[in-house]
Order: sequence, then structure tokens, then C-alpha cells
Amino acid sequence: MILIGMFDSPFVRRVAVSMKLLGMDYDHRNWSVGRDQAQIRQYNPLGRVPTLVLDDGEALVESAAILDYLDETVGPERALLPARGPVRRRGLKLMSIASGAAEKAVTQVYENVFRPAEKRHEPWVQRCREQTEGALAELDHACAALPKDGWLLGERMTQADITVVCAFTFIREAAGTDTARFPALSALAARCEAMTEFRSLHVPFFTPTPPK
Repeated sequence: MILIGMFDSPFVRRVAVSMKLLGMDYDHRNWSVGRDQAQIRQYNPLGRVPTLVLDDGEALVESAAILDYLDETVGPERALLPARGPVRRRGLKLMSIASGAAEKAVTQVYENVFRPAEKRHEPWVQRCREQTEGALAELDHACAALPKDGWLLGERMTQADITVVCAFTFIREAAGTDTARFPALSALAARCEAMTEFRSLHVPFFTPTPPK
């Protein structure tokens, strides 16, 4: 299999961390959606990442679809998200909140980095900032309810933990959000980021110089 995308993306990274935890091998194409659009579009007409190219040539083009495929492949005993029931729905909810927060952080980066200062719409940026911080507060509340060294969906790490932590780290680095206000979420992130599976796939987000 071939995984396309840079690990500074929380969506690429959550796929890569999941594959490492599941012991699934892949070749990595460290392609940027900025400079490598032509190569990415050979596999994904949207030119987006992550894209996972299977051994038979089929390309999966969105991280949620890729994660679903990984769970299907390893079977229910090893899957990183339960197949059904209230626990699965809770996991999907937490993952959706985390992914939505990361997307709003990406919007903030685009506004601040790629749009000239005089053309930025500050009310829109502020709205995205509030949405991101509201999501982090909800995730922090979920983490605060955990027992010591507990996980979001029970006794073992699941996709909820992976997605939440990958999103949180990205938001902290890319959007400059004051994450000290979310101590329980910060503690879960610190615990995960100390693991080899996370640490080996961490590429700090580099923020280009904004246009003047």
C-alpha cells in the first residue's frame, strides 16, 4: 500500500498512526497539496490527502474511508473503533468534533497565511477561532471525566483517542491556540505523544510567512 500526504496534516497523521498501531506496512509519499498537486491527482482527482493506494491499485481518498477500510481489514477484535452500538456512536461524535476543530484551524491558517492582511475578514477568522476553541472545550470535558490513564471509549486506546490527539497537536502548532486552558485534553495528548507510534510520526507544522 502507498500512503500519500505529509504527516503535519492531522488527517494524514491519524491514518499513519493507526496503521503503525495495527502493524500494517505501507510506502509513504511525502507529497504536499501545494507543490505536488499533479502527482496527487493521479490517484485522487481532488488533489487532497490522505490518499491510500491499495495493492490492487484502488485509491481511497478520504481519511474516514481509509480508517473504515483499516478496521474492516484487521477484523472486529483488532479494529480501532467498535462496529456498532452506543460506544461506536460516542467515538464517532468525539472524532467528528476533533476533525471539525482541525478543519476550522486549517481555515485560520489559510486566512492568516495566504490572504493579504487588508483582505482578511477578521469576523470570519474570529468565528472559526471560537468554533475551534468550543470544540476543544467539549473534548477537554470528555477527557476530564476519564479515570487516571483511561481512554475515551474504555479500557484501551481507540480511534477516538488517535483522532482527538492528532487534531489537538495540529491545532496547537498551526493555529497557535492557547491549549493550556484545556488541561485534561492536554494530559491525554501528552500521554499519547510520548508513545513511539505517535512520536515517530510527528512532523511539526511549519507556518509560512504571511503576505503583507
